[in-house]
Amino acid sequence: MNFYTRKLIKPEDLNANNTLFGGSLLRWLDEEAAIYTIVQLGTNRCVTKFMSEINFISSAKQGDIVELGIKAIQFGRTSLTLTCQVRNKITQKMILTIEKMVFVSVDEDGVPTPHGKTEITYTDERLREE
Repeated sequence: MNFYTRKLIKPEDLNANNTLFGGSLLRWLDEEAAIYTIVQLGTNRCVTKFMSEINFISSAKQGDIVELGIKAIQFGRTSLTLTCQVRNKITQKMILTIEKMVFVSVDEDGVPTPHGKTEITYTDERLREE
């Protein structure tokens, strides 16, 4: 699991219980997963297709730092499947897991299109491909 992004929990991220609002966390995770997919597939034309069960394990409070973890687990002809975790940076306590998030490469009309990738790239090499 690669943990690239960290977020500081601020007052505007809290729900009525003064803990991290799940919607904020999912927005951050969807954005992080999309960026990861863009780098892996070498195209910014991709969309979130599917998200499996979201397992909220624990919460976070104002001042906590959370880390967003992403790992590619399967390349399809037009898709990339990821697994995701969010944990507290200091305590390492798991906050959320998502077994599968599927992103699909699309053309300018939004139709799924083959991306031609078959393996994970761990650096930003794909951003420099010609």
